[in-house]
This record gives sequence, structure tokens and C-alpha cells, in this order.
Amino acid sequence: MCGISGFVYHDRERSAAPEVVKRMCDTLVHRGPDDDGFYVKGNVALGMRRLSIIDLVTGHQPISNEDGKVWIVFNGEIYNFAELRDDLRAKGHEFATNTDTEAIVHAYEEYGVDCVKRLNGMFAYAIWDEREQRLVLARDRVGIKPLYYYLDDKTLVFGSELKALLENPNVPRDLDHEALDAFLTFEYIPAPLSIFKGVRKLPPGHTLVLKNGEARIGQYWEVTQGHTSADESELSESLYELIEDAVRMRLVSDVPLGAFLSGGVDSSAIVCAMSELMDRPVQTFSIGFDDPSYNELAYARKVADHFGTDHHEEVIRPNVVDLVDGLVGYLDEPMADVSIFPTYLVSKLARRDVTVVLSGDGGDELFAGYDWYLAEKYARYYGMLPGPIRRSLLPKVMSLIPPSSQKKGAVNKLKRFVEGAALPDSLKHFRWNVYLTEDSKRSLYTRELRDTLNGTDTYSRFVAHLDRFGDSDSLWRQQYADIKTFLVDDILVKVDRMSMAHSLEARTPFLDHRVVEFAASLPKEMRMRGSTQKYLLKKAVESRLPEGITTRSKEGFSIPMKNWLRDELRPMMEEVLSPQRIREEGLFDSARIESLKSQHVSGSANNAHQLWPLMMFQIWRDKYLSVGSKVSFI
Repeated sequence: MCGISGFVYHDRERSAAPEVVKRMCDTLVHRGPDDDGFYVKGNVALGMRRLSIIDLVTGHQPISNEDGKVWIVFNGEIYNFAELRDDLRAKGHEFATNTDTEAIVHAYEEYGVDCVKRLNGMFAYAIWDEREQRLVLARDRVGIKPLYYYLDDKTLVFGSELKALLENPNVPRDLDHEALDAFLTFEYIPAPLSIFKGVRKLPPGHTLVLKNGEARIGQYWEVTQGHTSADESELSESLYELIEDAVRMRLVSDVPLGAFLSGGVDSSAIVCAMSELMDRPVQTFSIGFDDPSYNELAYARKVADHFGTDHHEEVIRPNVVDLVDGLVGYLDEPMADVSIFPTYLVSKLARRDVTVVLSGDGGDELFAGYDWYLAEKYARYYGMLPGPIRRSLLPKVMSLIPPSSQKKGAVNKLKRFVEGAALPDSLKHFRWNVYLTEDSKRSLYTRELRDTLNGTDTYSRFVAHLDRFGDSDSLWRQQYADIKTFLVDDILVKVDRMSMAHSLEARTPFLDHRVVEFAASLPKEMRMRGSTQKYLLKKAVESRLPEGITTRSKEGFSIPMKNWLRDELRPMMEEVLSPQRIREEGLFDSARIESLKSQHVSGSANNAHQLWPLMMFQIWRDKYLSVGSKVSFI
């Protein structure tokens, strides 16, 4: 695992400065503390920071082909590199290392830009072809590894994280108000947007080819719904065999390896397969909080005991105030998913003993595990009620019931359902993920911010995914939309940044593209049957897991943020959302924020999903848009 960065000037007579790419790579040292390397020649600069996982001795990057005309910097792992290397050797290619990185170089020589279609793995890479004077950027199919870029009429700049690009003097720091609006609405920023104007995320499954100052972005992979005629027994067996093979491929490592274990179906299935494949106990890692409704350690311990793992766990009440500032630095752009905290902490725990972990991320999107899939199903019956009752009466009644301090609970679930159901039908599936409605924006945003947005339709880029395959079943359209948005721009960002903060590589067997394509081929009832979610996945593993694991309700990896804002984080909230500061900055209405704070602290409402994103933006702004950072803020 590594961090990569670099730039290319369109003018071939302009020389790239080595010190610039060095500074860019220095921001990524947490991603690769073991080594660095650079290629600087003429108008091109490539750089990398390396976390040594495979071929510890000869895997130094950048790596070239035999005659030094093709160079690569690479972040990620290619799991089928051994087979690919054998095929390329048979075609006459000569290898100088045993690393997966070199296999990509020779595959590019043999197959050109389309070599990316032959890779099974998680990756972001940059290839410089001296003969063609061509730069090729590529990102893995699902978007496990990040890749940002900035392009103007003089240069293209790229990097694994936004902070690397900001070290290049050609990249401006101008706030993108559309991205800010999307963040406050959904708590994350969707690709291709970034929080800075002009900086974009290369979408998953895409390549960017730069030649003669012109960039061409192309899609090389798409997940589409297929169809299978196999029966349940065959599908169940096939699914487990596929998961097991995906896990087997991800066990290749020259450094210690383990697994995150929450006690849910997804992580338990991964640990199950690892236990069957490994000749030693799996090292598993879990954390819990002292609030009982947020502590799932008993389930994780049950799975660990069942498989005889070498289990590590901690009950944590972290110093959240100290954590917040550091986490913003690792994130680069605002993100309000509170599960960044436990992900950061369990990564810290795991890194004491291993360098690589396997996780169960992706299972909820592929097999319909989120509560909102059920909510959309129940909403069809709820929609039979008269409109005034749904949109006015019931929301008012539910607003009178104070929220519970527990993680979920019947009251909290019902309140969230009624709130979502009251939103416009045009939002469809995404109404369950909206945390700032249009009415709320009118009272929160200043006139200047509203004018800058100029009627921007925040929801259109999200809803468009639902209509991408109109002939697919409604459940798959929702899952597809989540794969393209929530998974790539929230879940995978969280896991990548929080694991890399500790130089820990996280691998995701469920996101092997073969598993993704298999899940997309399943009939609707194999993904959700009645109110049973992840139906086929549970069938595939229920006989292998301890009793009760496949039947327990989904809780999610979360923290008591709503409670912390009334206690540990209240002084920070009062400081970063002070009326004076809010008025001076001119983006938000200070009186509205004071009202949100007062309601939340008194317990009359749970406004954590409005207040925490605002706090995260303000803390991020201090770090990246302060006067000391020589920021151009528009």
C-alpha cells in the first residue's frame, strides 16, 4: 500500500521541479512510511510513498519496463499478479522484481490502456509512457483506492489525497459551494466533486489519459444487473466459494495479517473463510464503547471463540476533543460519518500487531443490508395514507416525542422513518439519507450562499443513479445507487483514510469485482426476502457461524455523537459554531444555528446530523482555508 502523487506540464519545454513532488509525497508519509521514490524528467514528475507488503526487498518504486521507457507509481494491491506475471513472461517480458507493481508495467506494454481490465485488486496508478508522451491514470472498479486530480491549460496534478495536490503551487484553494451543499445534505462529498473548485476525483472504474495537453476520461467497467436461473442451494454454495476465493487471494502478504471483527454477518463471514484457509489462528480486532447500546463486543467475542481466533478487544472512551482535529487532517475534506471514530480506533488497535487487515465492507450494499431498503419497502404502504397526514400531521406528532439517547431503538427509528417519508417522492431512495432538507437550507444558509448556489439541484446527481438501469428491479436500483455514491464516497473513504492514518492496509473481499457481479445477478428475493435482508449471504454462512449471528438485527459501526455533543464535545461546538464567528464568515445564519444548539442540548430534538457536519466544516476550514494557509476563499 502506498501514496502516489505527481504532475505533468503540457509545455514539454517546462521542467518539473523535484522539490515540488517531494513536498507532495511528504504529505503522504502515513500511507507509506517505509520508502519513497521519484521519477523526474523534463516536464514530468512522479512520486510515491511505500508501505511494504509484498516483495519487501525489491519492490521499490517507481518501477519501469525493461528499457526504462514506461514508468509507474502505484497504490494498492493486485491479487492476481502472479498469474498475470506468468502470462506476460510467456509472451517474452522480463521481470526484475517479484512485486505486483511491475506486472502492471508489462501488462501496459502488452495491452495498452486496457491492461486495467485484466487486474483484480484495489488500485490507483499513474503510468508515464515516454515514447507516446502519455500519462495514464486509473482507479479500481469499485473505488477502494482514492485518486484526485487537477487539470487546467498548463498542467495536470494528481495524488492519492487532496493534501498532496495542495502542495503544488498550481492548484488553487477555492471553496466549491456545490460540494459544501452536497456535504451538508448527505454528510459526504460525491465524486467527481471535491471541496475545492477544479480538483476532481477520478470516478471508480475509469481511466484518464493525458496526451498533448488534452485529457480523455473513459469508463472501463460497470456493474450491471445480470440474471441467473440457479436454485437457492446452488447459489448459496457458489456464493460462499466465491467469497472464500476472494479471501484466499487477499491472504497473500509478506507481513502480519488479521481481520476487523464486529460480530455482524459480513465481518464474521470473512473471519470464517480466513479460519478455513489459514494454518494458524486468525488475529481479530474489535472495539466497544462504555455506552451499552453502542457496544457489540459480546457478538464479536462469540465469533472469535467459535473460530478460535487470537482476539484483541478494547472498551474505549476516547478523548474525542483531541481526536477530532487529527481526524480532519487525515480526511482532507469535510466528512460527517461518525463511524470514522471507531474505524480510526480499531485501526490503531490492529496496527500494534498486524500491517494488513481484511474487512467486511461492501456486504450491506451488495446484499441489501441497510435499514433504508426496508424503509423504502414499507414506504409503499405508508404512502397509502392521505398526504396531509404523512407530510404534516405525523411529522408534527413525532416532533413532540423526545429522541432516545440509545443508538437506535423503536422511537428513533420511527422518527427517522416519518421524517424521510415526509420528503418529496422525487428523491426516491435518497430521502432516507438526506440530513438537511430544502426548508432547512433556506433558514440555515445566508442569502449570499443561496445566491452562489443559484438553484443548484443537489439531488439530481444522486437520483440519476436510480434511473441508470430503469429495467432493473427497484431493490437493485437502490443498491446500485448506493454502490456509486455512499459506498465509494463515504464508506471506502472512511476505511481508507482511517486505516492509512496508522499505515494499516485494509482489504475488502466482498468488493472483489467477481463478488460484485455475482450479487448483481441475483434475483431480488435472494437479496431481501420479506423483511429478511442479506438472505442468500446468511444462507451461505449460517451453518458455519455461531447460533444467533445471522438472525441478530443490524446495528452498524457507530458512536454516541448525539450524547457527546451535550457533554464532551459541547465546549468545542460552542467555540466553532459561535455566533460571532458564524456572522463573520457569512455562510450560515447564526440565529438558526443557535436554535439548533439549544434544542439539542435541552434534549428536545436530536440535531446531531445538522450540528456535527457544521462543526466538521468549520474545523476543516480552520485547517485548509485559514489566512495562515494563504487561502483564496470565494
